[in-house]
Amino acid sequence: MTVQSDPRLTRDYLEGLCRNMAARRIVVLGDAMLDIYLSGEAERISPEAPVPVVAVDTRRSALGGAANVAANVGAIGAECRLVAVIGDDPRADSFRAELAQHRLADRFMVVVAARPTTSKTRVMARGQQVLRIDEEVDDPIPARAEEQVASRLQQAMADADALLIEDYNKGTLTPVVIELAMTLAKKRAIPVVVDPKFKNFFAYRGAALFKPNRRELEQAMGATLDLGRPDALPTSLDKLGVDNLLLTLGAAGMVLVTKDKQIHRIPAMAREVFDVSGAGDTVTAWTGSALAAGAAVREAAQVANYAAGIEVGKSGVATVSPAEVLAAYDMRYDQLGKLRRGGLL
Repeated sequence: MTVQSDPRLTRDYLEGLCRNMAARRIVVLGDAMLDIYLSGEAERISPEAPVPVVAVDTRRSALGGAANVAANVGAIGAECRLVAVIGDDPRADSFRAELAQHRLADRFMVVVAARPTTSKTRVMARGQQVLRIDEEVDDPIPARAEEQVASRLQQAMADADALLIEDYNKGTLTPVVIELAMTLAKKRAIPVVVDPKFKNFFAYRGAALFKPNRRELEQAMGATLDLGRPDALPTSLDKLGVDNLLLTLGAAGMVLVTKDKQIHRIPAMAREVFDVSGAGDTVTAWTGSALAAGAAVREAAQVANYAAGIEVGKSGVATVSPAEVLAAYDMRYDQLGKLRRGGLL
């Protein structure tokens, strides 16, 4: 088990890969939500409690959770089929409007009238988050909705090139839904990328790529990870029963453990971080789309790293286009070239 650095992709390869990704059919399954941003000025403290008073002057909505993964897949240019659950409420109307804005179809969505559309409302003042309000029901979806999700999933998977599963513990991914999803993907021999949460952590055996963050993996394994130990992550790979493990480490980048037990460290892109919201969704979308286009797992992870570096430089959840990734690639290697010419590398 050796530690290797990230691969250096050529510009031509990256450009060709982006074209191939745009021609793929990607299914995104999981917990969709609506992100709402209320922004304004906070110039005084409330006389009722020691909290700031935010005078809201801007309100906007965005796709969150599995829907943000879908939006990023759409931004790549691929055909995206989102299988998820929403309610029958005003927030669902806003959600559908955001889907339309991103040119995403809603034909695989399941409406559960008695269940609210999951939403996260962030109150912002001077670019900083003051408060977040979550409105949701995270119980498992009822049996009837489960049957509808299964039906939509079978339709969406008929000629799919990859399956991306986004689990936020909001109830869409029941054991029945997960088992069906993994079975359908195995029958089609397509890659499955999983962004897990604790409840279903060990339910994705056979996934091509499993992408937890460090806290999630430590919680599931019941122990603190010593990344200095060569066997720590390969042991986790065996316990999970997945082909490859991509551990996200925030500002420290990512670590990829491949099925042959090789460890590859992928440093974060060196750029200003404005907002980390949605960065994980971006990585899921780009790794899954790259694998669908035939990229090796190391290449897919490296391309996703470029995309994540761009996403964290934006406010709130955001999408990343192939043009932005190519521009980031050009900037990075232009900077490296200058350092080499200056004798600093």
